Amino acid sequence: MTNLEQEVGKLLRQRELTLGLVESATGGLLSHLITNVPGSSNYYKGSLTAYSNQIKIGLVGVKEDTISSYGVVSSQIAEEMARGGKKILGADICLADTGIAGPDGATLGKPVGLFYIGLSHNGGTYSRRHCFEENRDQNKYLAALAALSWLKEYLISLK
Repeated sequence: MTNLEQEVGKLLRQRELTLGLVESATGGLLSHLITNVPGSSNYYKGSLTAYSNQIKIGLVGVKEDTISSYGVVSSQIAEEMARGGKKILGADICLADTGIAGPDGATLGKPVGLFYIGLSHNGGTYSRRHCFEENRDQNKYLAALAALSWLKEYLISLK
């Protein structure tokens, strides 16, 4: 456990907000980090691991047209996943990720290590792009940490 997930938990408790997650490329790692914190059940609603496009579309509410237009690894998909997850999980804030962990899967303009993180809250839905250059496990871990770091930054900005 890192201090980061503890700090995020403390901020969520202080602001009386709940968290939901929709994970794709991190495959549940972000959920694992969140639930390592004792007392996380006070703010953590749960997660969906939406690895396949069928789950992204059928359960989370991602639009097929968005996948066709932008690809599954895109800011638009990360935002649709976060928005859909917030609704499905009944959370105040939802984080989502989509990416190419590697070692395969790169396409023209989308290298291995490319991740998009989505964040949805009452104030809006946003995304951030990250590109990591490590192995599969490290790329997933770095994406999870990037999501937690952004959530921490966002929660601090809510003062």
